[in-house]
Amino acid sequence: MPARHFVKYTFLKVDPAWRRLEPEQRDSHKREFIAACEDFSEDRLLRTFSLVGTRGDADLMLLSQAENLERIHEFHVVLAQSGLMKWCTTPYSYLAMTKPSEYSDESRLEVRPGRGRYLFVYPFVKTRAWYALPAEQRWTIMQEHIRVGREYPSVDLNTSYSFGLDDQEFVVAFETDNPGDFLDLVQRLRTTDSSSYTLRDTPTFTCIACSVERALGALDGTPLRVAVPEAG
Repeated sequence: MPARHFVKYTFLKVDPAWRRLEPEQRDSHKREFIAACEDFSEDRLLRTFSLVGTRGDADLMLLSQAENLERIHEFHVVLAQSGLMKWCTTPYSYLAMTKPSEYSDESRLEVRPGRGRYLFVYPFVKTRAWYALPAEQRWTIMQEHIRVGREYPSVDLNTSYSFGLDDQEFVVAFETDNPGDFLDLVQRLRTTDSSSYTLRDTPTFTCIACSVERALGALDGTPLRVAVPEAG
């Protein structure tokens, strides 16, 4: 059986004072951040998203995935050593793990490295009344939920599980090139029976997929400059 994976969603907010540093210093901070990301992503999933213009309380999101929790831990330790992280806070952080679904044969034991332009992420918690329902009734209710989702093939869903790992029960991530389709899907899902058993599904993050270099450039509106070798 394929291995399950840990999934980490890390949202970062940059101190506005960082943007007033000299360009050379900001470049150095970005390069250190990129080096940490490149080291982790050599053989593991790491995706970068910008939230500049979509949220006021977060600027950047890193989606990392690994088969063991120690590697996620080590990545964030190395990341914290970069100059940029000394100017960042982590307003939101979600840890989860993949596992087979109780309701669908489309179970994923790892988050697929999709290529959608947008990722919509939110923590999710069901009511205790949901878990008190008979298993057969929960299965029936979820079939309607799944059927509605399949009416929007342009929207791809990744669900990971946080029971006992973090404050939420699930982390839900919808990926698409068409935000309008996602909006319509969520509105439709509100009409299903399963929605009445939702306790919490906020905050919701609209994330724009991009390279780590581009995400960092969006922080100060300045692309990373090509390093000029010192004469010698």
